[in-house]
Amino acid sequence: MLSPLPRLFKPLILSTVLGIGSLCVSVTVSAQTKDEGNLQYIDPHIGNVGALLEPTRPTTHLPNQMIRMLPVRHDYIDDQISSFPLNVVSHRLGEVFSVKPDNNTITPASWSERMTYDHDLEVTRPWYYSTFLIDKDITVEFAPGKKVGDYKFTFPAKSAAKSILFGLYNDGAANFTFTGGNELTGFETYHDDIKVYVYGKFNAKGTTGIVKDNALLKQSTADGKDLKSYITFDAGTPDVIEFKYAISYVSPQQAKQNFSDEFGSADFETLKQAAKATWAKVVGQIETEGGTVAQRRSFYTALYRCNERMVDINEDGHYYSGYDKKVHDSNRSFYVDDWVWDTYLALHPLRTILNPKLESDMLNSYVNQYEQSGWMPTFPVLFGDNPCMNGFHSTVMFLDDYRKGIRGFDVDKAYEGILKNANEATMLPWENGPKCELDDFYHTNGYFPALKKGEKETVSLVHGFEKRQAVAVTLGGSYDDWAVGQLAGELKKTADEQTFAKRALNYKNLWNNDKQMFIPKDKDGNWIDIDPKFDGGLGGREFYDENNGWTYLWQVQHDISGLANLMGGQDKFQARLDQLFRESLDRSKYQFWAKFPDATGLVGQYSMGNEPSFHIPYLYNFAGAPWKTQKRVRFLLDVWYKDNIFGIPGDEDGGGMSAFVVFSSMGFYPITPGKPVYTIGSPVFSKVTINLQNGKQFKLVANNCSVVNKYIQSAKFNGQVLNKPLFTHEQLMAGGTLELEMGPKPNKNWGI
Repeated sequence: MLSPLPRLFKPLILSTVLGIGSLCVSVTVSAQTKDEGNLQYIDPHIGNVGALLEPTRPTTHLPNQMIRMLPVRHDYIDDQISSFPLNVVSHRLGEVFSVKPDNNTITPASWSERMTYDHDLEVTRPWYYSTFLIDKDITVEFAPGKKVGDYKFTFPAKSAAKSILFGLYNDGAANFTFTGGNELTGFETYHDDIKVYVYGKFNAKGTTGIVKDNALLKQSTADGKDLKSYITFDAGTPDVIEFKYAISYVSPQQAKQNFSDEFGSADFETLKQAAKATWAKVVGQIETEGGTVAQRRSFYTALYRCNERMVDINEDGHYYSGYDKKVHDSNRSFYVDDWVWDTYLALHPLRTILNPKLESDMLNSYVNQYEQSGWMPTFPVLFGDNPCMNGFHSTVMFLDDYRKGIRGFDVDKAYEGILKNANEATMLPWENGPKCELDDFYHTNGYFPALKKGEKETVSLVHGFEKRQAVAVTLGGSYDDWAVGQLAGELKKTADEQTFAKRALNYKNLWNNDKQMFIPKDKDGNWIDIDPKFDGGLGGREFYDENNGWTYLWQVQHDISGLANLMGGQDKFQARLDQLFRESLDRSKYQFWAKFPDATGLVGQYSMGNEPSFHIPYLYNFAGAPWKTQKRVRFLLDVWYKDNIFGIPGDEDGGGMSAFVVFSSMGFYPITPGKPVYTIGSPVFSKVTINLQNGKQFKLVANNCSVVNKYIQSAKFNGQVLNKPLFTHEQLMAGGTLELEMGPKPNKNWGI
């Protein structure tokens, strides 16, 4: 029987969009889902239609585990599904093993047919998925395990034809083998050379076959590329066909072992309820009071998304590593699928609070990946380090975690890898490996050189699409080098500390005092005359990256006071922030977005829809106007993070953007990863309780908090008057209490 939750969610969405009262809705929620606690507020459909680029993914999975499933379709607006994967290998880098049911006569074209579904009959929960395929009158259900999944296909009563079709998502070699009419083994090749193995069983026996040379053949095994296989059940079999399966990156034997380890005698409902209980524990770690239903929905859905990545691929004491193409024996979790340019800002810092042990295992995985590949990774995925974006921000992640007391990894080996990246790796965007002449120039001159407008590229290693991104690389490199120096200081490596302290100031080499912007220079040290709003080609990549100069004006988190001094002091720093949020595009939005499609969620020149902007509204806390941080953060949450299918203003990046929502809704933010300090914003809840894994509780109490009462009037920490908008990670983890008095008008004297 289908859950009423999708129908329940729709009035909640309407209450937010149309501004109608939510009292009756809240009563309905309480009456129908009171046993679900915080789970009732999770709606994976939020953000399923992207502003311009990628939508969120309504993934069904266990927290930080390997098996992830979502229907393959364009986005939520699409009313047809192409297939269902047995596993989403990476957040946005592919799936393996497609599956789909059919109750018509099978033809070679059946695998390409799309299946119409009804949005109102779709149930998407973190622990359970169900949809009704209208044209076929078939219900599809799914429940996840760690390395296993369970599909149920309910066919029409006494259906004469019941078939399950299997296909591939990748082009490499593959195999499907059916044994005994109800057992499936095989593999699909992912990313050129990684064999992903499957072992599965049906609850009934059927007739098996393959498609070869555009013909259906009744045979039980097949090898090759672009394989299509099927199993058909006769009219005497049950109307509910269940397929239990396990996935392995290690071996076919390990896939079978994973199946045995997790299923045993467990049935579909057991797997589903176990997954639900796991999610209840995870989202129950943060308790909230007050706020609106819409705010709770946005918050807990964001918290759910913060637990998609990284994923543990250790299988019963073994894991495959794409970093040396070997299988390793280890009883410790091995994590992949992290995009650090997106996640070092807020997602990793959030995990240091909620699950330090998990964060420790992830750091240990990074160190293992360095030992296996020779480079500290930046975007570690299953097949190795995926060279994306720019910067070595895993350096910042290690510093931040170390200063927050995260241990359980070889910090000396980590530092070795960090130092090697800083001195020997290329800084070029979307490239891995040894440095080139542009990197030598940076190390000598303190900035990455840009090409003049129209000048032809001379360095073959430069990515043809991503370009040099000279300003972004310089600013990111300065932050990373600061982190190297700071970690060197922690480890008593004085010479390195001094060297990298100087390199941390390289950002100043591109400060143009006349334009009050970071502007590119050529190899001769001459300024390149550009319009920082619009020049640099698609995404501004010749000089910046995905955003323009107004966003990169603030990319000096490690030296905020130094940046303010460049602008002429605190007052001018504050005025420049005001200008950011009010500055015109000087052109139509369609002209702007045709060049900067990543810069969505606009407020003036501020882009809420891209990660480099997250810390910017909190900079008012360092500009003598904390009340403006409170105003801006509340406005941004309210405008750009609605609890509907458009509720994410840019690429969410598997927790990168959601972590901003979690922190900001709670009322504080890690302004500078690498410094174990949080700066205070404006909580949307009257009370937040974080149940820490050390057995203590951090509490934030916001008396009189409401939609209108967003301004802090006064504050106390552990009963002592707090006159600054800051507190430390140590205070939080000790179980401190931050108490705020809230009001409808700003107290312009608090926190300055």
